Amino acid sequence: MPSIKIAGATVNQTPLDWSGNLNRIILAIEEAKRQEVEILCLPELAITGYGSEDLFLSYWYPKKALAQLKLLIPHCKGMTVAVGLPIRIQDKVYNCVAVIENAKVKGFVAKQFMAIDGVHYEFRWFTPWKANETVEIEFQDQQVPLGDLTFHHKEIHYGFEICEDAWRGKLRPGYRLCDRKVDLIFNPSASHFAMGKTALRRELLEESSATFDCYYCYVNLVGNEAGRMIFDGEIMLAKSGKLLSRNKLLSYEDFQVKSFYLEPTPQDIAPFTSKNEEFVQASALALFDYMRKSRSNGFVLSLSGGADSSSIAILVAEMVKRGIDELGLEEFCKKAGVKHVPNSGNPEKELVGQLLTTAYQGTKNSSEDTFSSAESLAESIGATFYHWEIDEEVNSYTAKIEKAIGRKLTWEQDDITLQNIQARTRSPIIWMLANINNALLLSTSNRSEGDVGYTTMDGDTSGSISPIAAVDKYFILNWLSWAENNLDRPGLAKVNSLQPTAELRPLERTQTDEKDLMPYAVIVEIEKLAIRDRRSPMDIYLMLSEELGLEPATLKGYIKKFFQLWSRNQWKRERLAPSFHLDEFNVDPKTWYRFPILSGGFAEELAQLDQL
Repeated sequence: MPSIKIAGATVNQTPLDWSGNLNRIILAIEEAKRQEVEILCLPELAITGYGSEDLFLSYWYPKKALAQLKLLIPHCKGMTVAVGLPIRIQDKVYNCVAVIENAKVKGFVAKQFMAIDGVHYEFRWFTPWKANETVEIEFQDQQVPLGDLTFHHKEIHYGFEICEDAWRGKLRPGYRLCDRKVDLIFNPSASHFAMGKTALRRELLEESSATFDCYYCYVNLVGNEAGRMIFDGEIMLAKSGKLLSRNKLLSYEDFQVKSFYLEPTPQDIAPFTSKNEEFVQASALALFDYMRKSRSNGFVLSLSGGADSSSIAILVAEMVKRGIDELGLEEFCKKAGVKHVPNSGNPEKELVGQLLTTAYQGTKNSSEDTFSSAESLAESIGATFYHWEIDEEVNSYTAKIEKAIGRKLTWEQDDITLQNIQARTRSPIIWMLANINNALLLSTSNRSEGDVGYTTMDGDTSGSISPIAAVDKYFILNWLSWAENNLDRPGLAKVNSLQPTAELRPLERTQTDEKDLMPYAVIVEIEKLAIRDRRSPMDIYLMLSEELGLEPATLKGYIKKFFQLWSRNQWKRERLAPSFHLDEFNVDPKTWYRFPILSGGFAEELAQLDQL
């Protein structure tokens, strides 16, 4: 077999950005030509973007995608290019890859298996193609084959598994491609980012290349394409069970081209990173793309001095740092839409000051510790920092209600009411700051709070985007300790010294989150089994009674509290701001876990625990 040069190209696409999407693909093709690539593979649905949602159901949308393909074809002279797009045949839409050889479409490969778990709802839009079947469709006044196809280039015989196709065990197309004796399998993907997922992909590639005794090339989309899902832009090549090449993930560039020779020796393998590092890489890029694609001027954050808001402040600072490191100062500012390029001795901090505005909104229940924590953190990263008291507004609301109902509100009788009014009073004024700046308001809810509704609707849930809503509080607390040292963020020292608290009750009542709820480490273990693994309360008790070593009554109490609060607060989860999918699962009903707003609340299932 000749040693030819192939490549994968990742692109950062946006639904309905037709000219931008096409231009990024063309630039990737031109770069591949400079690298003397003979076969270039682009990701799944690269022409439209994977996150087009119900646009795929429109008659005009797949038709427009084919029109864009026609514009792309002349740029493919002298090489072979594979690129993803939707194709409609009568009333059915297929997820396809067009194979263009020397500016002529040789065929369309159709995806055979749809992703229908977690964040994916592909069966809503696409029809799976049947194995071994082909048809012909008219394209540019010619009949072109579509279906289960393979192709030849010189002495190379190659085929495709499109994303989910590769994850279907013994049913996957790779076995039939092996029977056809292909030398090379491409996997163009739109595979969402999740911490630790790249290790699973590596395992898939190594096993696939060994099982099918071939080269296996994987290429993924990159960036926060449409709001919630992040793509990491991974490109890998494996042969006979060995990883040969891998790129650096989560790039700020519009595209990357990773080329390699078809030779069975390792070439260039970027290192794999920890979960902590993956979290900050993905979140920083997601914030950058969300900001620029929404045409916003930056972010506004109610900075309480606690863990959640502080973690988000650090993520924005890292967005700036990493963007400058990769793109350079001027290019980062151009992509971010920053009008005034910093010219000071510390452009990073100056840019953070332009892009992140924070405010500490204190009450008589706030402590000097949290104010000092917020102020020092903002100063350390360069964020604009304001502070004000909201007691006057809280007292005004409270007085009006007391006059209306004819009695004073007390902490003994009106605890939740008096807590919530403080959180809700903070919302209108911080929204004013966001509006003034034409900026995105960052909501600070985490997944653990979403589980149990430990958040005030129209208060701390207010926001345009909720960056950490898909990760648990226990992770956030550990990540902040890691970030202080590993990201060189000394401003986190005070944050990490504080115990998490909402600071909504009088200080003498010593309110803490874990006293209100349960230990965050326990919430994590219950939610993994209840939400990720869909276990019953009884199953969870039997499993955790051995693992956690808690007193039976205590563990039963925690499990009951979790399920009762979970059931009671689905309406809140339905209204949370959009969040990034970052972990192996999340609780967003729009992307991962659907649950009835009204239910019996696991009453019978929880009653069974008392019978043990």
